[in-house]
Amino acid sequence: MKSQMDDKQASGVTQDAAVPAGSAAFQAQYFFRDTAAGLITGAMAIPLTIGIAIMSDYPIKVGLATVAFACLVGWINAWIKPGNYIGAPGIAAGLAPVLALGVATFGWENMAFCIFLTAIMQAIIWKFNWQRYLLVAVPVYLVEGLLAGVGLKILLKFSEFTYEIPEAAVTEEFWNGARMQMVGISAAGLAVFLFLFFKFKDTQPAVPYFALIIGGAVLAQFVSVPMIYAEDVDLYLKLPLPQADVTVMMMVYMVLFCAMLAIVDVIEQVMSNAAIEKIDPLGRKTNSNNSLLAIWIANLGSSFFHGMTNLDGLAKSTTNKLAGAMTKFSVLIIGLVVCLFTFNPHFLSYLPKFALAAIMMFTGYKMIAGLVHVTHYGTYALMLALLTGGLVYKVGIFEGLLIAMTFHGIIHFMVYTKHDHLPGKAVVKRYFENLKKDSNSNLQ
Repeated sequence: MKSQMDDKQASGVTQDAAVPAGSAAFQAQYFFRDTAAGLITGAMAIPLTIGIAIMSDYPIKVGLATVAFACLVGWINAWIKPGNYIGAPGIAAGLAPVLALGVATFGWENMAFCIFLTAIMQAIIWKFNWQRYLLVAVPVYLVEGLLAGVGLKILLKFSEFTYEIPEAAVTEEFWNGARMQMVGISAAGLAVFLFLFFKFKDTQPAVPYFALIIGGAVLAQFVSVPMIYAEDVDLYLKLPLPQADVTVMMMVYMVLFCAMLAIVDVIEQVMSNAAIEKIDPLGRKTNSNNSLLAIWIANLGSSFFHGMTNLDGLAKSTTNKLAGAMTKFSVLIIGLVVCLFTFNPHFLSYLPKFALAAIMMFTGYKMIAGLVHVTHYGTYALMLALLTGGLVYKVGIFEGLLIAMTFHGIIHFMVYTKHDHLPGKAVVKRYFENLKKDSNSNLQ
C-alpha cells in the first residue's frame, strides 16, 4: 500500500483528491501575503530569466515577456482548472540548450513555429492525459541524467562571466591585473551567495539573490565590471509559420525536435508538481494534467510573439512558498514585476555579469546534484544517468537523449530475450501491458 502511495506522489497526479474550500486563484484573506510573495519571487525571477534566455540564445526581453505571459495564463487557469496552488511559471533551465540547438539548427525565424508545434503536441498529451505514461516510458533517472548534462553546460557557460573584463581593460597579457581582480570579485560574490543561500534556504531563499544583485550593483559604481546588456527588441504579434526555405527533411527533424521538447517540458512539470505538492502550506493536492493545460496554452500564445517554452519551476515555486504565497494570486504579481522589466530593459544594465554568473553556476550545480536522487534506484539507474549526462554534454541534448533511450531499450530487450528466453513479440507486448498497468495504478 505504501508503495502505491509513493508511486502516486512520484507521478504528481491526483484525480480524486478533495479540494479545500476557497479559490486557487485568489482569496481575500491572503491578499497581502500573496502580494508580498509575488514581489519577492518576481525580483528573484529576473536574473534567472536573464540567464536562461542567454543560455537559450534568445533575446532577454523575449524571455521576460514569456514569463510575464505565462504568469497571466497560469493565474487565469487557476480559476478554472488549478494544477498546483503555489507554483511559479518561468522558462526552464533544463530546456535552455534545447532551444539554443533549435536556434542553431532551424534559424531564429523558424523557432516560433517550433514552439507552436510543441504546444500542439502538449495539447494532445493534455487532451488524452498521456502524461501519466511518460514517467513509465521515460524513467526518472534518465531525465535526471539529462538535466545533469544540461547543468554542466550551464555551469561552464556562465563560468566565463567570472573572468570577463571590460573591453578597455583587455591587454595582450590574458591574466592581467584587471582579470585577476575580476576573478577575485567573482569568487567573493559566489562565496557570499552560497553562504547566504545555505543560511536562509529554509526561511528566506530570496535573500542571497537580493544581496548579490544589490551588492553587485553598488560595487559596479566604484569598480569597472562588465554589465548585462538587454537589447530592446520589438515585441510584435505574428503568425508562427515556418519559413519558405524549410525542406522536407528539415521539417521531419523539426517534428522530432519538437516532440522531444514537448516531452521533456511535460516530464519536468510532472516532476516539479510532485515536489510542489509536498511544500504546499495547506497540503493541497496537485493535478499535473491541469498544469499541462496552462503550459500548452501559454506556449501556444507565446509562439505568436516569438516566445519560449514555460513550466512551473521548483526553485521559484519554493521561494514563492517560503515568501508566504497561499494562492496563485502571487503569480499574477510575479508577472507584473517581470512585465515592468520587460518594457524597461534599460533597468537590467545595473546587473553585473559576475552576479548573474554566480546565480546561474549555482543553478547548474543544483541540476548536477540531482544525480544524488538516482542512487535510490540502484547501480544500473546511476550508470544510465551518468551515461545520459555525458552524452547530453558531449553530443547534444537531442542526440544524447535518443542514444540513451536506445541503449536503455536494447539492454532491457536483451535481458528479456536472452535471460528470460522470451520471444521479441512477447517482450514488446509485456512492455505495453506494464505501461498500462503502472499508469492505472498511479490513478488509483
